[in-house]
Parts: sequence; C-alpha cells; structure tokens
Amino acid sequence: MRSAQCCVSVRMAARLLLRSATRAAVYSRRLVPSQAVIGRLASGGIPTDDEQATGLEKIVLKASKEGMDPYNILKPKEYAGSEQDPHIVPSITNKRIVGCVCEEDNTAVVWFWLHEGEAQRCPSCGAHYKLVPHELPH
Repeated sequence: MRSAQCCVSVRMAARLLLRSATRAAVYSRRLVPSQAVIGRLASGGIPTDDEQATGLEKIVLKASKEGMDPYNILKPKEYAGSEQDPHIVPSITNKRIVGCVCEEDNTAVVWFWLHEGEAQRCPSCGAHYKLVPHELPH
C-alpha cells in the first residue's frame, strides 16, 4: 500500500515539474527582445519622446515644434486690456464665460459672458476682452 502511495506522489511531482518547465519555456519565448528593440539599444539607447509618441500626443508634439499651441498648454501672451489691445479669449463656440480678477490682491472674481464680435468690457474694472474662434486639431 505504501509503495502505491509513493508511486502516485512521484507521478504528481513529475507532472508538476513538467508543467512548470513547459510554462517556463513558453514565458522565456515571450520575453525574447524583438529585433527593433535590439537595434534601438545598439544604435544609441532609449528612444526619444518624438519617436515613441502616438495619437494626440504626437499631434501636440508636432504642433509645438511648429510654434503652435493647439490645446492652450503654454502661458498666454500678455495683453494690455485696452480697447486697442484687448485680452484674447479663444473659444470653440460663439460665447464663453470669463472671470476677471479686477485688482491684483482681490479675491473676488467678476464673471460675465463674452460674445463673438467686438471687444467687450469687464463690468467692474473696464478691462477689454475679445473672443476669437479656436479649432481643436482633431
């Protein structure tokens, strides 16, 4: 009886060992680096952001190289806020709500609607704002 139990446990151990060896062989084939990776590492190391970028990230990187800012990521240009040089507000629609902090140390924000067309004034401080059309790249 004891030899039968021993034989069963040996068979189970052999199956387990065979199964784990098979899995190890399958995983080792998956981890083999591709020729592109080997070539990249041989030619100079880690690829740049431009080489790795895809989709919208690639569009944004390309636009920034051309000096454009499609998603208003960069700090906007400073304007005087006068009638001749109004603050520019980009919008994908014909109106946009604008918040004006009239004084530098003020904690209250004056909100008002800005419509497409002529420059409009802030109802509190008189600074001028102008809505300009803006199109997203996608």
